[in-house]
Amino acid sequence: MAATFSSALDVHFAVSQSDPKRPIFFTKRLKHQNPSQRFCISCKTSKSSSSSSKPQQNPLEEQSPKKTQSLSEQLQPLSTTTLPKKYQAARLSSNPKSTWVNPSKPKRSVLSLQRQKRSPHAYNPQLRELKLFAKKLNDCENNEGAFLSVLEQFPHQPNRENSLLILNSLKPWQKAYLFFNWLKTNNFFPMETIFYNVMMKYLRLGGQFEVIEELANEMVSNEIPLDNITYSTIISCARRCYHFDKAVEWFERMYRTGLMPDEVTYSAILYVYAKLGKVEEVISLYERGVASSWKPDMVTFSVLAKMFGVAGDYEGIKYVLQEMKSVEVKPNLVVYNTLIEAMGRAGKPGFARNLFEDLIESGLSPNEKTLTAIAKIYGKARWEKDALKLWEEMKSKNWPVDFILYNTLLTMFADIGLVEEAEQLFIDMKRSENFKPDSWSYTAMLNIYASGGNVDKAMELFEEMFEVGVELNVMGTTCLIQCLGKTRRIDELVRAFTVSIQQEIEPDDRLCGCLLSVVSLCDNREDIDKVLACLHQANPRLVEFVELIEDEKSSLDTVKEEFRRVLSDTKDDARRPFCNCLIDICRSKNLHERAHDLLYLGTLYGLYPRLHNRTADEWSLNVRTLSVGAAKTALEEWMGTLAKIVKRGEALPELFSAQTGTGTHKFAQGLSNSFGSHLKELGAPFKNSEDKVGCFVATREDLLLWLQSKIPSSSTVIS
Repeated sequence: MAATFSSALDVHFAVSQSDPKRPIFFTKRLKHQNPSQRFCISCKTSKSSSSSSKPQQNPLEEQSPKKTQSLSEQLQPLSTTTLPKKYQAARLSSNPKSTWVNPSKPKRSVLSLQRQKRSPHAYNPQLRELKLFAKKLNDCENNEGAFLSVLEQFPHQPNRENSLLILNSLKPWQKAYLFFNWLKTNNFFPMETIFYNVMMKYLRLGGQFEVIEELANEMVSNEIPLDNITYSTIISCARRCYHFDKAVEWFERMYRTGLMPDEVTYSAILYVYAKLGKVEEVISLYERGVASSWKPDMVTFSVLAKMFGVAGDYEGIKYVLQEMKSVEVKPNLVVYNTLIEAMGRAGKPGFARNLFEDLIESGLSPNEKTLTAIAKIYGKARWEKDALKLWEEMKSKNWPVDFILYNTLLTMFADIGLVEEAEQLFIDMKRSENFKPDSWSYTAMLNIYASGGNVDKAMELFEEMFEVGVELNVMGTTCLIQCLGKTRRIDELVRAFTVSIQQEIEPDDRLCGCLLSVVSLCDNREDIDKVLACLHQANPRLVEFVELIEDEKSSLDTVKEEFRRVLSDTKDDARRPFCNCLIDICRSKNLHERAHDLLYLGTLYGLYPRLHNRTADEWSLNVRTLSVGAAKTALEEWMGTLAKIVKRGEALPELFSAQTGTGTHKFAQGLSNSFGSHLKELGAPFKNSEDKVGCFVATREDLLLWLQSKIPSSSTVIS
């Protein structure tokens, strides 16, 4: 018969910390828990007890590792993959009783930072003494000898608790690093992960990524586990130091260990992927984080908006706005600024305006960056009404301004042609103490006067720049020469160009294009030679090519080869303007055949990619990006081609159209008016479209009758 006995025992739990690799499961006293508990133990003795008992398996015992998926596999869309079981939280084998959860409290994020348990320093009687010692270390000279000398006065035997307190109290990072190495060298106690994490935090503030990586590799070598905080610190420091490749490398290593990224890590790596242009990885990682209960912050949405904005991806920006709405995150001023700038880059001024209005309605006040971004967008879109409204609001609501914003507003007024507003703002800048006009301010005003043909004010401003000591720049020179060229004041143009060269201003392609356009406007050979002499100082090859096309004996092959060389020396955005100006020069000298040669070469070299468009119902000519002379040449070429098609008896569509667009600038040259006048000169049956401004249309019947009347004399070109 088995004997039974019972007894009440006092049991005290003590965890030995002599083994550094032994896990410590109980580091903090539970609420209402006493240091000792009394409970009864009942025992039975049986003959079969020893033979029938089986060893119980520890439910927390680590299972054998499984094969880990690669990062690329883990970043698959969530609809096709799930997290491996290895990465799921460990579960006890027993089924615990259900626990009531307050439904009013938010669910705890699985991505919240799992920080190490800190010692309760508040109950440490040595706290005051240790803090005084830490202050002594901070106040000593910033060299190794002086620091180690003070360390010899450590008030107590260094242990885990007091060493951690001292390490957390040191600054700058150099002293913390000296103390950290001193602890390792003297081997007072086994170094744990938390010491490395604290040290890495200091090094991250100091931008010492290389040292952080050395410590991380040291932890791996010494089998000290890297936790979530360790990886987060490494990756975020790599991002701050622009070591994007290293950030990706450590992020991949983190995934291979099975650790889930926390909020800081997600934000950092999203930024890195965005900077590297890895859009698909950004979206996949973002979706995985959201599915894992991570709530994106403002920094994340700002990163996403900027990534899509730089690429001009309007759909991507819409995706960001939808995601912010879905997670119920209201944009702050930083995110609004990023979104507005992104809409500007994407060429969506209307959406940028809507965002700006939403910002105001939300109760936020725009700052200088907001106003600068929206002013640029309004200026580029040539929205006069919105620009004036913005200007009035800025004055009435006393919104903040800085120097960049002042110059941006001037540029906006220049783009739209608001002369009076620009002059008033320019006067305000002169009267201010902190925002005196600089070179770009004067350039904006020169642009306004040049566009309006107000040459007297432009010259007055030019003289004023030298009186007040403001340096002239190449853009200001270009604006002034454009103004003087339009009014045929060639001698003053030469003087302005000479002064700019004396000021060591290096002419660029835009200035050379401006001089080319002036050549096409000159009425006599003397003025042409004066302008060409200026152009020769800036671009000798371009002058040689002008002389080549003026010579009627020059063959098309020779012109083609030299034109290719000119384009190869010219920046992409200036190639089409060069070709336009050269065609204008040929037409001004009645070299119509050469003008057609240049239009052919320009098309051949891809300068006019969308000149022609054909559908089953309509054929169209788009001359929006052509100069007046080039547009006339393109029209003549098109009519000649259509005449040949009619002569061959080929089918024609129902409608023909020529699109010139409409200049939104107050002082824009009237391409539409000049083109319409040329249509009348040719007698072509094109009329202004009732639906589209800057569009001329003709029916097949009308155009066919006109072309048939021209066929006998249209063997080459109709003119």
